[in-house]
Amino acid sequence: MWSARVLGKYWALQLPATALVAAFLLFVEDDLAWPRWLVWTIVAAWVAKDAILYPFVWRSYYAGASAGLPYPVAGVAIERIDPRGRIRSSGESWRAELAPGARPIEEGESVKVSARRRFTLLVEPQEDLAVRSPLHGHVAENRETR
Repeated sequence: MWSARVLGKYWALQLPATALVAAFLLFVEDDLAWPRWLVWTIVAAWVAKDAILYPFVWRSYYAGASAGLPYPVAGVAIERIDPRGRIRSSGESWRAELAPGARPIEEGESVKVSARRRFTLLVEPQEDLAVRSPLHGHVAENRETR
């Protein structure tokens, strides 16, 4: 979440809007008869808004969100997948579909995400003991092998 790359990308995309807000307010401050301290307080509030929103939107700036997830990613079926269902992966609920040739997956069973098609993850049963999630470092264990 706090990687330098994600944080840098986020702030690089926030700076143009902040600069526009500051320029606009400085341009109209005389017409509105606002003191300069009020203009800079509004700009500071704008920056604070961006800082407050970062924990909620950082995943959108993570490379896995737009370029496909780094594979393999672990998940757990939150309903039966045959051929479609839902899983929980990296703390989020996703639509899931069986990968070609994969057997049906029961609720609570660990899955391995093999690909992503738009907003649907292609999954298969997790045969290994565990796969580490790249976003949070947690390990999903296979319930069948316990």
